[in-house]
Amino acid sequence: MNKVFLIGRLTRDPELRYTGSNVPVCSFSIAVNRTFTNSNGEREADFINIVVWRKQAENVKNYLSQGSQVAIDGRIQTRNYEDKEGNKRYITEVVADNVEFLGSKKDGNSKGDEPTPYDFKDEDAKEEKTTDVEDNPFADFGSSIEISDDELPF
Repeated sequence: MNKVFLIGRLTRDPELRYTGSNVPVCSFSIAVNRTFTNSNGEREADFINIVVWRKQAENVKNYLSQGSQVAIDGRIQTRNYEDKEGNKRYITEVVADNVEFLGSKKDGNSKGDEPTPYDFKDEDAKEEKTTDVEDNPFADFGSSIEISDDELPF
């Protein structure tokens, strides 16, 4: 199984290109904080390259910029090529199946001017929000839920 889930912030603006057959492809990188601190007590981050295709690539380019927060669902891919000097180079990246726009560095919204997060799928359509947690147990249904240990029956 090859499945990756990441939440991080864009380290640079997305770059949109088109293949020879006119298929959009967008690349960007995100910084993902590690869950632990180093020996100096500082929290470090990993910088992960992301590639996204088709309509979702165009949406990423149009609505995200450096500092925007995203959730990525995808797979790890490794590829190689020969550089100009003839050396073999390897690249490891995440190919995103889904990119969910979580917010911006400014005020928690996509691009700073969008009122709600967007969830674009590779099927070129915006996913409908439902109240079925089977679809997405972390979905925002517009209201908060208070949970207390006092309410437990045992």
